[in-house]
Amino acid sequence: MKLLKITSLLAAVFFVLVFSGASSGEEGGDLKEIRKRGVIKHLGVYYARFNTGFGDGFSADLVKGFAKYLGLRYEFVKSDFSTIISDLTGVDPKTSSETVIKGDIIETGFTVLEERKKYVSFATPVFPTQVWFVASADLSVSPVKPGASLEDDIAEVKSLLSGITVLGIKETCLDPDLYGIEDEGAVSVYYDGGVNDLAPAIINKIAKSSLLDVADTLVALEKWPGKIKVIGPLSLEQEMASAFRKDSRDLKEAYEKYLLKIFKNGDYEKIVRKYYPDVFLYYPDFFKDKITGS
Repeated sequence: MKLLKITSLLAAVFFVLVFSGASSGEEGGDLKEIRKRGVIKHLGVYYARFNTGFGDGFSADLVKGFAKYLGLRYEFVKSDFSTIISDLTGVDPKTSSETVIKGDIIETGFTVLEERKKYVSFATPVFPTQVWFVASADLSVSPVKPGASLEDDIAEVKSLLSGITVLGIKETCLDPDLYGIEDEGAVSVYYDGGVNDLAPAIINKIAKSSLLDVADTLVALEKWPGKIKVIGPLSLEQEMASAFRKDSRDLKEAYEKYLLKIFKNGDYEKIVRKYYPDVFLYYPDFFKDKITGS
């Protein structure tokens, strides 16, 4: 009877060690570990046409192609901009506490910011962006005409904001605090919804204006023609890129080779044109070394 109890106890300990170890070790690791797992996990947010929530989008197509390039299965893991770094790294950047690693690559219209570089390693940028001040078509503010420099345009836009309520979202690149607009007399309002909800908030008369980035604005202009207008820029031109854990060096190197391949063979251009055909008109310089025939 005692031998049976000891055997049962050892079996239980073995079960806990093996299966908890498998659970904690299943995620994370570099390319070698990911190949053993057989699947690459794509962290993304349902946002604009990057990840639509229907299994497609610019980011989804990009990472699906990478999975195929590596001979791996693809899996989408839904995340949020407030948690996506910890979902990748397993460490909460705010508290430094350990969290659960949920994926291998962030690709979701993720803006390259100096603060984010502390925690992740960015690959070659794949999409241009910029923060624009966007308003209802009936707001009595006229769009700014391009001036001598982008800095001058930004200053002119800010000069128009006195007394205007501007929607934004905390902990994203659409946070009004990042652009000092309250110093110019604007009234910042932090919206409870997601980034996809800002343009509809203008359309539905919840607010007269908002901060929007390039991707969301292009979608909104196409979806609601004549309902909104772009007043002008509030940031310098920025770039979006896929992000990796800092110790995922082999995975990132493989991704860079994949990007180089699709830049050359035209697959990248096809993906961009599929979801954002008008972006080439706004940022031709960004794409000149990334698309065929440029």
